[in-house]
Amino acid sequence: MRVISGIARGRVLKALEGEETRPTTDKVKESVFNIIQFEIEDRRVLDLFGGSGQLAIEAISRGAKHAVVVENSKRAADIIKENVKLCGFADRITLHRGDFAEVLTKGAKYDVIFLDPPFKSNLLLRALELIDTFDILSNDGIIVCEADSALKIPELKGEGYSYREYKYGRIKLTVIRRTGV
Repeated sequence: MRVISGIARGRVLKALEGEETRPTTDKVKESVFNIIQFEIEDRRVLDLFGGSGQLAIEAISRGAKHAVVVENSKRAADIIKENVKLCGFADRITLHRGDFAEVLTKGAKYDVIFLDPPFKSNLLLRALELIDTFDILSNDGIIVCEADSALKIPELKGEGYSYREYKYGRIKLTVIRRTGV
């Protein structure tokens, strides 16, 4: 697992061994950033279910202004700290160790939100519900959901959302854009 592009390009990132986390593959991560490549610069990023922190790190490497990474696992949070330090992004990435709902209910606005929870949980659906309820996606913001290809992503209640799906074997990316709000 490595940083694909930007100022930290080529840095090899650590990930937890075992089944506790499921890092996004380099192929899927490259696809994500090809899809949103012109919508990262100077944006505020939220990386829920951070795992290794690689999505936030990639976004910062490509010019995002600031990122918040949320991770419940102490072991994974320790890996994120190491990866952030390795890339020299300690001043641009904030780690929140705890429940993702705490961050979503605080009302801060984000421009890009990455949702990549464990596939065999209902955490993705719960996160989308809270994002919608607390209206934390900025105007012209993007949500990128990584899920099992069989999962149906519900539509958010508000107006001005567009949805696009991309499939990579058993993995489905759903990109939700908020426009004209």
